[in-house]
Amino acid sequence: MRRSVPHVLLFATMMFLAACSLPRGAGMVNEILREQDKEAPSFQVVQVTRANVAALRQWPATGWAGGYRWLSGNRGPSGNIIRPGDSIDLVIWDSQENSLIASPESKMVRMENLVVSPAGEIFVPYAQDMRVSGMTPDAARREIQDALAPVAPDAQVQLSHSSGQGNSADLVSGVTKPGTYALDGRNVTILSLIAQGGGISKELRNPLVRLIRDGKTYEVRADDLFANASKNVVIRGNDKVLVEEDKRYFTALGATGKEELVYFEKEQISALEAMSIIGGLSDNRANPKGVLVLRDYSERQLRRDGKGPEMPQVVFTFDMTNADGLFAARKFEINPRDTVLATESPVNAVRTIMGLLGTAIGLSTRIDEI
Repeated sequence: MRRSVPHVLLFATMMFLAACSLPRGAGMVNEILREQDKEAPSFQVVQVTRANVAALRQWPATGWAGGYRWLSGNRGPSGNIIRPGDSIDLVIWDSQENSLIASPESKMVRMENLVVSPAGEIFVPYAQDMRVSGMTPDAARREIQDALAPVAPDAQVQLSHSSGQGNSADLVSGVTKPGTYALDGRNVTILSLIAQGGGISKELRNPLVRLIRDGKTYEVRADDLFANASKNVVIRGNDKVLVEEDKRYFTALGATGKEELVYFEKEQISALEAMSIIGGLSDNRANPKGVLVLRDYSERQLRRDGKGPEMPQVVFTFDMTNADGLFAARKFEINPRDTVLATESPVNAVRTIMGLLGTAIGLSTRIDEI
């Protein structure tokens, strides 16, 4: 029997309408950006190219400060140092007759657990208040012995030093053995302190090292601390060190290898690196001309001079089909809490419709052949 054309057209129309309503993993780029053509759009659209990517890098950071602040490396002289709160034990030997310091029987006197005052001093008989803070134990011993010379010219001083709370650091979290650790020398570095605590816990994903000092917080990624000797700073008394997971993330959606929260694997991630981390674009679904980065800015970050975002919500678009878009994606930095969206390709919808039409035509042919 001959094919019925009206039947084919009817089935084609039905299948086309069905294809338009099929569920997809993401919208198409023209659907998402349609609002930009309105007189009063609710978000800003910026096409990222090599010509403007350098200026876009100067826009305010979102989701974090834009970089980790860390101290420059500093090393002190070798040896221990006395600080307020430390304990000093003195043994003074004086062999002269009628000594004002030692008894005739023992020729020596012990003075134990002398706590260094907040002013950095200890009291020594016949020498009054002696300032010892900031000295090494050997330098303090010589200073005390010289101060006793007028009343005991032959006296010999023995000094022992124990670190107090003011000469210790707290290893708070992220290590095997957290606790308070005495700083036995002036060259105790942050890596040495972490090693005393048993090292960074293997359970931490992308560990971040924080140092709290004098009311300020400094941060560095653990892998950067291990790789860069200049970041291995000397620990001071009352420092607090915490090791935690780097909680920065961006969201991957659409026609990509992953649809999930993706945590930062290093301090800075470019848009091209982000695409690689999430498994790239889906060959059968993604539109390489419609890769989008969605970002929120605060009201105080908005600019009206063209040197920053003009609206709180901005969509950055990338064309990954040419060198200009690829080089721009290499320079564009992803911020924490960005959304990286790969839109659906219109070709995918056409394939679906054509497949449905093919099925419909085949079905109608079989019906006409009955």
